[in-house]
Amino acid sequence: MLNELQKEIIQLKKDKNAIILAHNYQTGDIQEVADFLGDSLELCIKTSEITDSDLVVFCGVDFMAETAAILNPEKKIIMPDREAECPMAHMLPAEELRKAKEKYPDAAVVLYVNTLAEAKAEADILCTSSNAVTVVESLSEDRILFGPDMNLAGFVARQVDKEIIPIPEEGHCYVHKMFHTGDVAFAREKYPDAVLVVHPECDLEVQDEADAVLSTGGMMRYVSESDRQTFIIGTEVDLVTRLRRENPDKTIVPLLSEAICENMKLHTLEKVKNSLINEEYVVSVDEEIADKARKAVERMLQVS
Repeated sequence: MLNELQKEIIQLKKDKNAIILAHNYQTGDIQEVADFLGDSLELCIKTSEITDSDLVVFCGVDFMAETAAILNPEKKIIMPDREAECPMAHMLPAEELRKAKEKYPDAAVVLYVNTLAEAKAEADILCTSSNAVTVVESLSEDRILFGPDMNLAGFVARQVDKEIIPIPEEGHCYVHKMFHTGDVAFAREKYPDAVLVVHPECDLEVQDEADAVLSTGGMMRYVSESDRQTFIIGTEVDLVTRLRRENPDKTIVPLLSEAICENMKLHTLEKVKNSLINEEYVVSVDEEIADKARKAVERMLQVS
Protein backbone atom coordinates (compact mmCIF):
# COMPACT_ATOMS: atom_id res chain seq x y z
CA MET A 1 0.00 0.00 0.00
CA LEU A 2 1.32 3.43 -0.93
CA ASN A 3 2.14 5.93 1.80
CA GLU A 4 1.04 9.57 1.74
CA LEU A 5 4.30 10.84 0.25
CA GLN A 6 4.10 8.31 -2.56
CA LYS A 7 0.51 9.39 -3.25
CA GLU A 8 1.61 13.03 -3.40
CA ILE A 9 4.31 12.11 -5.92
CA ILE A 10 1.84 10.25 -8.10
CA GLN A 11 -0.49 13.26 -8.11
CA LEU A 12 2.40 15.59 -8.94
CA LYS A 13 3.30 13.37 -11.89
CA LYS A 14 -0.20 13.81 -13.25
CA ASP A 15 -0.17 17.57 -12.67
CA LYS A 16 3.21 18.00 -14.36
CA ASN A 17 2.71 15.42 -17.13
CA ALA A 18 5.84 13.77 -15.82
CA ILE A 19 7.28 10.28 -15.95
CA ILE A 20 9.65 8.69 -13.43
CA LEU A 21 12.31 6.33 -14.70
CA ALA A 22 14.22 4.36 -12.06
CA HIS A 23 17.10 1.94 -12.13
CA ASN A 24 16.73 -1.45 -10.47
CA TYR A 25 19.09 -0.31 -7.69
CA GLN A 26 16.71 2.33 -6.37
CA THR A 27 15.06 1.69 -3.01
CA GLY A 28 11.73 -0.11 -2.93
CA ASP A 29 9.67 2.99 -2.14
CA ILE A 30 11.01 4.74 -5.25
CA GLN A 31 10.52 1.60 -7.33
CA GLU A 32 6.85 1.68 -6.35
CA VAL A 33 6.24 5.19 -7.75
CA ALA A 34 8.30 4.71 -10.93
CA ASP A 35 6.56 4.47 -14.29
CA PHE A 36 9.36 2.28 -15.56
CA LEU A 37 12.02 0.18 -13.83
CA GLY A 38 14.93 -1.38 -15.62
CA ASP A 39 18.61 -1.98 -16.20
CA SER A 40 20.81 0.31 -18.27
CA LEU A 41 19.76 -1.14 -21.65
CA GLU A 42 16.08 -1.18 -20.76
CA LEU A 43 16.28 2.44 -19.57
CA CYS A 44 18.09 3.45 -22.78
CA ILE A 45 15.38 1.86 -24.87
CA LYS A 46 12.64 3.43 -22.78
CA THR A 47 14.14 6.91 -22.98
CA SER A 48 14.37 6.59 -26.77
CA GLU A 49 10.61 5.87 -26.84
CA ILE A 50 9.34 8.71 -24.65
CA THR A 51 6.84 10.79 -26.62
CA ASP A 52 4.01 12.01 -24.41
CA SER A 53 5.70 13.36 -21.26
CA ASP A 54 6.93 16.93 -20.74
CA LEU A 55 9.15 16.14 -17.76
CA VAL A 56 11.36 13.11 -17.06
CA VAL A 57 12.51 12.43 -13.51
CA PHE A 58 15.50 10.11 -13.63
CA CYS A 59 16.24 8.14 -10.48
CA GLY A 60 19.63 6.72 -11.30
CA VAL A 61 23.17 8.02 -11.52
CA ASP A 62 24.61 10.81 -13.65
CA PHE A 63 25.55 8.90 -16.80
CA MET A 64 22.03 7.45 -17.04
CA ALA A 65 20.37 10.85 -16.84
CA GLU A 66 22.87 12.21 -19.37
CA THR A 67 21.90 9.41 -21.76
CA ALA A 68 18.24 10.34 -21.33
CA ALA A 69 19.11 13.96 -22.13
CA ILE A 70 21.12 12.90 -25.19
CA LEU A 71 18.19 10.89 -26.53
CA ASN A 72 15.59 13.52 -25.65
CA PRO A 73 17.11 16.95 -26.35
CA GLU A 74 13.66 18.54 -26.53
CA LYS A 75 12.59 17.34 -23.07
CA LYS A 76 13.46 18.48 -19.57
CA ILE A 77 15.39 15.71 -17.78
CA ILE A 78 15.85 16.14 -14.04
CA MET A 79 17.56 14.23 -11.24
CA PRO A 80 16.32 14.46 -7.64
CA ASP A 81 19.90 14.68 -6.32
CA ARG A 82 22.56 16.20 -8.55
CA GLU A 83 25.34 14.49 -6.55
CA ALA A 84 24.26 10.99 -7.62
CA GLU A 85 27.38 10.16 -9.61
CA CYS A 86 28.74 6.82 -10.79
CA PRO A 87 32.37 6.46 -9.65
CA MET A 88 33.10 4.00 -12.43
CA ALA A 89 31.94 6.44 -15.11
CA HIS A 90 34.39 9.01 -13.76
CA MET A 91 37.28 6.53 -14.06
CA LEU A 92 37.46 7.12 -17.82
CA PRO A 93 37.94 10.79 -18.73
CA ALA A 94 37.57 11.62 -22.42
CA GLU A 95 41.21 12.71 -22.59
CA GLU A 96 42.46 9.29 -21.46
CA LEU A 97 40.29 7.65 -24.09
CA ARG A 98 41.64 9.93 -26.81
CA LYS A 99 45.21 8.93 -25.86
CA ALA A 100 44.25 5.24 -26.06
CA LYS A 101 42.74 5.79 -29.52
CA GLU A 102 46.02 7.35 -30.67
CA LYS A 103 47.94 4.36 -29.32
CA TYR A 104 45.59 1.84 -30.98
CA PRO A 105 44.39 3.56 -34.18
CA ASP A 106 43.11 0.28 -35.68
CA ALA A 107 40.87 -0.52 -32.69
CA ALA A 108 37.14 0.02 -32.49
CA VAL A 109 35.97 1.79 -29.35
CA VAL A 110 33.21 0.08 -27.39
CA LEU A 111 32.19 1.91 -24.26
CA TYR A 112 29.96 0.64 -21.51
CA VAL A 113 26.95 2.92 -21.16
CA ASN A 114 28.38 3.59 -17.66
CA THR A 115 30.45 6.49 -19.02
CA LEU A 116 30.03 10.24 -19.09
CA ALA A 117 28.81 12.02 -22.22
CA GLU A 118 32.24 13.37 -23.16
CA ALA A 119 33.64 9.84 -23.28
CA LYS A 120 30.58 8.53 -25.15
CA ALA A 121 31.27 11.14 -27.82
CA GLU A 122 34.62 9.39 -28.50
CA ALA A 123 33.08 5.93 -28.91
CA ASP A 124 32.15 4.02 -32.03
CA ILE A 125 29.35 2.25 -30.22
CA LEU A 126 28.06 1.75 -26.69
CA CYS A 127 27.05 -1.41 -24.87
CA THR A 128 25.44 -2.50 -21.63
CA SER A 129 26.10 -5.56 -19.50
CA SER A 130 23.24 -7.35 -21.26
CA ASN A 131 24.35 -6.78 -24.85
CA ALA A 132 28.13 -6.31 -24.63
CA VAL A 133 28.99 -9.59 -26.37
CA THR A 134 26.47 -8.95 -29.15
CA VAL A 135 27.81 -5.43 -29.68
CA VAL A 136 31.44 -6.53 -29.90
CA GLU A 137 30.56 -9.39 -32.26
CA SER A 138 28.75 -6.94 -34.53
CA LEU A 139 31.98 -5.08 -35.30
CA SER A 140 34.38 -5.95 -38.11
CA GLU A 141 37.47 -4.89 -36.15
CA ASP A 142 39.52 -7.58 -34.40
CA ARG A 143 40.92 -5.23 -31.78
CA ILE A 144 38.57 -3.51 -29.35
CA LEU A 145 39.19 -0.74 -26.84
CA PHE A 146 36.67 -1.53 -24.11
CA GLY A 147 35.94 0.57 -21.05
CA PRO A 148 35.58 1.42 -18.31
CA ASP A 149 34.78 -1.85 -16.46
CA MET A 150 37.64 -4.36 -16.51
CA ASN A 151 35.45 -7.26 -15.35
CA LEU A 152 32.86 -6.74 -18.08
CA ALA A 153 35.79 -6.51 -20.50
CA GLY A 154 37.04 -9.86 -19.19
CA PHE A 155 33.55 -11.36 -19.45
CA VAL A 156 33.38 -10.30 -23.11
CA ALA A 157 36.95 -11.41 -23.91
CA ARG A 158 36.10 -14.95 -22.86
CA GLN A 159 33.28 -15.15 -25.42
CA VAL A 160 34.63 -13.47 -28.53
CA ASP A 161 37.53 -14.15 -30.87
CA LYS A 162 38.87 -10.62 -30.65
CA GLU A 163 41.53 -8.75 -28.69
CA ILE A 164 39.85 -6.83 -25.89
CA ILE A 165 41.93 -4.00 -24.43
CA PRO A 166 40.49 -2.63 -21.16
CA ILE A 167 40.62 1.11 -20.74
CA PRO A 168 41.48 2.00 -17.99
CA GLU A 169 43.16 -1.19 -16.82
CA GLU A 170 41.57 -1.10 -13.36
CA GLY A 171 38.13 0.39 -14.05
CA HIS A 172 35.51 -1.16 -11.79
CA CYS A 173 32.24 -0.89 -9.87
CA TYR A 174 32.99 -0.60 -6.17
CA VAL A 175 29.78 -2.46 -5.27
CA HIS A 176 30.49 -5.50 -7.42
CA LYS A 177 34.12 -5.55 -6.27
CA MET A 178 32.78 -6.30 -2.78
CA PHE A 179 31.96 -9.89 -3.76
CA HIS A 180 34.57 -12.57 -3.14
CA THR A 181 34.71 -16.32 -3.55
CA GLY A 182 34.47 -16.65 0.23
CA ASP A 183 31.04 -15.00 0.08
CA VAL A 184 30.04 -17.56 -2.52
CA ALA A 185 31.23 -20.47 -0.38
CA PHE A 186 29.33 -19.16 2.64
CA ALA A 187 26.12 -18.64 0.64
CA ARG A 188 26.38 -22.07 -1.01
CA GLU A 189 26.74 -23.71 2.38
CA LYS A 190 23.74 -21.84 3.79
CA TYR A 191 21.53 -22.37 0.69
CA PRO A 192 22.77 -25.61 -0.91
CA ASP A 193 19.80 -25.88 -3.27
CA ALA A 194 19.99 -22.29 -4.51
CA VAL A 195 20.89 -21.01 -7.95
CA LEU A 196 23.68 -18.41 -7.84
CA VAL A 197 23.33 -15.55 -10.32
CA VAL A 198 25.92 -12.75 -10.46
CA HIS A 199 26.54 -9.59 -12.47
CA PRO A 200 29.36 -9.39 -15.07
CA GLU A 201 30.86 -6.46 -13.16
CA CYS A 202 31.89 -9.01 -10.50
CA ASP A 203 35.48 -10.29 -10.48
CA LEU A 204 36.06 -13.14 -12.91
CA GLU A 205 36.73 -15.66 -10.14
CA VAL A 206 33.29 -14.86 -8.70
CA GLN A 207 31.74 -15.21 -12.15
CA ASP A 208 33.40 -18.63 -12.41
CA GLU A 209 31.55 -19.79 -9.29
CA ALA A 210 28.11 -18.72 -10.55
CA ASP A 211 25.39 -20.70 -12.27
CA ALA A 212 24.59 -17.70 -14.47
CA VAL A 213 26.19 -14.31 -15.18
CA LEU A 214 23.56 -11.77 -16.16
CA SER A 215 22.62 -8.09 -16.21
CA THR A 216 20.00 -6.99 -13.71
CA GLY A 217 17.35 -7.16 -16.42
CA GLY A 218 18.57 -10.64 -17.31
CA MET A 219 18.35 -11.63 -13.64
CA MET A 220 14.73 -10.46 -13.53
CA ARG A 221 13.80 -12.66 -16.48
CA TYR A 222 15.89 -15.61 -15.29
CA VAL A 223 14.30 -15.75 -11.84
CA SER A 224 10.73 -15.26 -13.07
CA GLU A 225 11.04 -17.93 -15.76
CA SER A 226 12.95 -20.52 -13.72
CA ASP A 227 11.21 -23.46 -12.07
CA ARG A 228 13.77 -23.33 -9.23
CA GLN A 229 12.68 -21.90 -5.89
CA THR A 230 15.78 -20.41 -4.23
CA PHE A 231 18.18 -17.84 -5.69
CA ILE A 232 21.33 -16.11 -4.47
CA ILE A 233 21.75 -12.77 -6.21
CA GLY A 234 25.19 -11.22 -6.66
CA THR A 235 24.48 -7.58 -7.37
CA GLU A 236 23.24 -4.46 -5.56
CA VAL A 237 20.79 -5.38 -2.81
CA ASP A 238 17.78 -3.47 -4.08
CA LEU A 239 17.50 -5.69 -7.10
CA VAL A 240 16.61 -8.32 -4.51
CA THR A 241 13.91 -5.93 -3.25
CA ARG A 242 12.32 -5.89 -6.70
CA LEU A 243 12.80 -9.61 -7.28
CA ARG A 244 11.07 -10.45 -4.00
CA ARG A 245 8.16 -8.12 -4.74
CA GLU A 246 7.61 -9.59 -8.20
CA ASN A 247 8.29 -13.24 -7.25
CA PRO A 248 6.62 -13.64 -3.84
CA ASP A 249 6.52 -17.43 -4.16
CA LYS A 250 10.31 -17.74 -4.37
CA THR A 251 13.17 -17.38 -1.88
CA ILE A 252 15.60 -14.71 -3.05
CA VAL A 253 18.61 -13.67 -0.98
CA PRO A 254 21.52 -11.29 -1.60
CA LEU A 255 24.99 -12.78 -1.98
CA LEU A 256 26.14 -9.95 0.28
CA SER A 257 23.74 -7.75 2.23
CA GLU A 258 26.36 -4.96 2.39
CA ALA A 259 26.43 -4.59 -1.40
CA ILE A 260 24.83 -1.15 -1.45
CA CYS A 261 25.41 1.59 -4.00
CA GLU A 262 25.43 4.68 -1.82
CA ASN A 263 25.37 6.88 -4.91
CA MET A 264 22.06 5.42 -6.08
CA LYS A 265 20.64 5.85 -2.60
CA LEU A 266 21.12 9.62 -2.68
CA HIS A 267 17.68 9.79 -4.26
CA THR A 268 14.84 9.67 -1.72
CA LEU A 269 11.08 10.06 -1.93
CA GLU A 270 11.30 13.55 -0.43
CA LYS A 271 13.84 14.57 -3.06
CA VAL A 272 11.68 13.07 -5.82
CA LYS A 273 8.76 15.17 -4.60
CA ASN A 274 10.88 18.32 -4.47
CA SER A 275 12.28 17.65 -7.93
CA LEU A 276 8.76 17.48 -9.33
CA ILE A 277 7.66 20.66 -7.55
CA ASN A 278 10.74 22.71 -8.49
CA GLU A 279 11.60 20.87 -11.72
CA GLU A 280 15.21 20.43 -10.65
CA TYR A 281 17.98 19.47 -11.02
CA VAL A 282 18.10 19.81 -14.79
CA VAL A 283 20.52 17.55 -16.65
CA SER A 284 22.02 19.09 -19.76
CA VAL A 285 24.66 17.96 -22.23
CA ASP A 286 26.63 20.21 -24.58
CA GLU A 287 24.96 20.05 -28.00
CA GLU A 288 28.10 19.10 -29.93
CA ILE A 289 28.99 16.36 -27.44
CA ALA A 290 25.41 15.14 -27.38
CA ASP A 291 25.27 14.86 -31.19
CA LYS A 292 28.43 12.71 -31.25
CA ALA A 293 27.35 10.57 -28.28
CA ARG A 294 23.88 10.08 -29.74
CA LYS A 295 25.35 8.30 -32.76
CA ALA A 296 27.09 5.76 -30.51
CA VAL A 297 23.92 5.24 -28.44
CA GLU A 298 21.71 4.83 -31.51
CA ARG A 299 24.16 2.40 -33.10
CA MET A 300 23.91 0.26 -29.94
CA LEU A 301 20.12 0.38 -30.03
CA GLN A 302 20.14 -0.76 -33.67
CA VAL A 303 22.34 -3.75 -32.77
CA SER A 304 20.19 -4.57 -29.74
